[in-house]
Amino acid sequence: MSREDPHDLLAMVFARPREALAAARALLADGRGPYESSIARQALGILHREFGDLEAAIGELRQAVRLARRSGSADRETDVLATLGIALLQSGRTRAGLSALDQAAARAESTRADGTRADGTTRARVLFRRAGARWILGRHGPALDDLRDAVPALLAARDTVWAARALTLRGHVQLALGAVRPADADFRTAQDMLGPTRQEHDSAVAVQNRGVAAFRTGDLPAALALLDEAERRFSSLGTPMFDLVGDRCAVLLAAGLARDALEHADGGLRLLARLRGQATRRAELLLIAARAALQSGDPATAGERAGEARRLFARQHRAWWSEHARLIVLQAEHATPDAPARRTALGEAQRLAARLAGLGSPEVWQAHLLAGRIALALGRAGVAERHLARAADVRHRGPATSRAGGWLAEALRAEAAGEPRRLLHACRAGLALIEEHRLTFGSSELHALATAQGAELVTLAQRHLLREGRPRRLLAWTERWRATSLAVPAVSPPEDGELLARLAALRQAEHLLAQARQDGAASATALERDRSRLESRVRSTTLQIKGGSRGGRERRDDDRTGRLLDALGGGRLAELVAVDGTLHVLLCGDGAVRRHTAGPMDRAVAEVEFARSRLRRLAYERDPDQGELHDLGARLERAVLGPAADLLGERAPLVVVPPSTLHTTPWGLLPSLRRRPFTVAPSARAWLRARSAPRPDGGRVVLVRGPGVAHADREVREIAGLYAEAGREVSLLEAGRSTAPAVLAAIDGSLLAHLAAHGTFRADSPLFSSLHLDDGPLTGYDLERLRRAPHHLVLSSCDSGQMAAVGADELLGLATALLRLGTAGIVASVVPVNDETAVPVMLGLHDGLRRGLGLAEALCRARGDDVSFIAIGAG
Repeated sequence: MSREDPHDLLAMVFARPREALAAARALLADGRGPYESSIARQALGILHREFGDLEAAIGELRQAVRLARRSGSADRETDVLATLGIALLQSGRTRAGLSALDQAAARAESTRADGTRADGTTRARVLFRRAGARWILGRHGPALDDLRDAVPALLAARDTVWAARALTLRGHVQLALGAVRPADADFRTAQDMLGPTRQEHDSAVAVQNRGVAAFRTGDLPAALALLDEAERRFSSLGTPMFDLVGDRCAVLLAAGLARDALEHADGGLRLLARLRGQATRRAELLLIAARAALQSGDPATAGERAGEARRLFARQHRAWWSEHARLIVLQAEHATPDAPARRTALGEAQRLAARLAGLGSPEVWQAHLLAGRIALALGRAGVAERHLARAADVRHRGPATSRAGGWLAEALRAEAAGEPRRLLHACRAGLALIEEHRLTFGSSELHALATAQGAELVTLAQRHLLREGRPRRLLAWTERWRATSLAVPAVSPPEDGELLARLAALRQAEHLLAQARQDGAASATALERDRSRLESRVRSTTLQIKGGSRGGRERRDDDRTGRLLDALGGGRLAELVAVDGTLHVLLCGDGAVRRHTAGPMDRAVAEVEFARSRLRRLAYERDPDQGELHDLGARLERAVLGPAADLLGERAPLVVVPPSTLHTTPWGLLPSLRRRPFTVAPSARAWLRARSAPRPDGGRVVLVRGPGVAHADREVREIAGLYAEAGREVSLLEAGRSTAPAVLAAIDGSLLAHLAAHGTFRADSPLFSSLHLDDGPLTGYDLERLRRAPHHLVLSSCDSGQMAAVGADELLGLATALLRLGTAGIVASVVPVNDETAVPVMLGLHDGLRRGLGLAEALCRARGDDVSFIAIGAG
């Protein structure tokens, strides 16, 4: 800081906050006069306001005002008064804050008229601050009025930093009004202006704002990358940024990561409470947490958080924000299971829509959609039509996800009007927009999660086709949105040395953690934190991968169904479909699709869980009771297949396509499948794609033995002997050499890979499901980096075929990582495996494979009484 110009201290506050804190204290310790001391107190107040205790900030700023008044400088007093106004507003004292800002603006106008400061810079800075206050309050028109005066004045005065801040604020106001392009232009101009300056904090804010603009234009991977960069910059400055928390939560919500958003918002709230920070920020974080809870299917938490946010907004006189919190309260009430439709709720939703329209909110369509839904439930067709029509207007403007919401409103209108053609057109158009949105993602996790928004559109179409008795079209519409991430090629991630290093560090941390737990070491807790931190970094990096474009023309529904029926030949495909709580079986074969009702979906889910729990116990018995297994299987079969089980044909090969929630069914337990070759596929399209996967040149077989697996040594050596007898090339990675890099290099592009390694399924984060190798876990993220997937893969460990249901009807896990890369077929288990009895099954399987049998047929002949293993993919 220049001793000659103490104003440098204020410029330092955001550029180098730690130095500014020390310099302000040093200036006060020097015993300077009231003018310089006022600057020091103002600097401390801003530091406390932005990064610490808000009450302490207000105390410092009140002292700064008194010192400025003693100094006799009206310009100094005006500037500090405006800073105090913002602090009062952020503490929730809205009237006092606005009063201080209005006083500052009036004094600045008076000062300018007296000619005390000819360039009007102080006045422009005060107007900028008041515009910020009005933006916080949701008073966007008055905020723009202030900025119309402030921006030109600051530019004319060559006040670069403040002009960039004013442009940034104008961008945010325009975003709130739905004007994305002008906002993006302001953000970019501000960033260019800040580039040559030393304002590191403002430069980080500029990166953050570019992330916000990327989010609003629909480029979520870019938004996540920019917000991560901004967070790194703020961390290096030691400045917690709570609006960054809100921005990241908004992006996570748009990406379908609602639980992540809720955890992130709650973390920000906890930190804000520790710092006794801004009440305005607390209300905003509560609102974003409410949105996250609602999107993650927790309406009770959503209503609670939104209600608290609304009370805070009301005390802060923030009408714009309060009405948005009210919207979530009403949405949460409507989403509560068994909540009755109330005429009072309809009236509240209608009045809310009118208030949001008056405020110019881009989210007014959501209030109209809610009012339309409530009116439909009450049988008020005319009212429903009026509101749904208003909500449907958004289908022609805005980001893809909002437009898809507009098409949902249009589909509901068409259903209510009894117009099926219009209904199906609206559903088709909405799904196309969501698909357009999904294709911006390279991450398989985001690709799968983004389907959730299309679930209701598909259900509307399915419900109509079920009523009309059109099973062939019902199949086509089910396939339109089932496991779609596996029906198109994966995006190859760029070679990323940082990601590879993080994956290697994660393996090392997991390896050390396993040893510490085994030894009972005290370091286990710290190692768990390290693992969690590394997992977060790996996941964050992969979420930022950009998507590719879909190639080729989309097939018509009839084309796809006809191709499927032709491919089946004499086989059968049973696609299980849940519509409005009832499970149906679409049995495909002999050139036709026929529908059968299996029964309640809840019963099927309960029977699957019961069967899995029994099998977990039986897996550890040497000779399980076959009678009990048969009875268990018969009971399960009635629940998931119903009468279709008797119509599968004699030993005809079968493809089972369950909904994602039934994928963990132990299919081998079903009596009709015990002696039949069958394969389980996430979707019919995924089965067709796997079936046409090119067979690699050569016949390289890779056998891997992981550490600590009983009977694995005998297993891999005897399998190696089978292929050696047939003159096949075999790569054997035994214990001690089975590291992740070695295994990935060996299986890349192989004809067949067999991994005898313990596995762990992670329902909380499916792509961190892993196989345990000598140097630690081999995760789904590792497998996604293969250049060429193995053509066939055998996983002989427990639960290695498990996948988690996500999105609308998608799956994530080790198997999906490989199917998406182009693996034709996988043999794995969806229940615990008896290691000893699994060995002869594996030997029999490979004996069949070396003789040219397909996976499903070879497994059928090998499994005997074993019900653990299934073939996944094309078989």
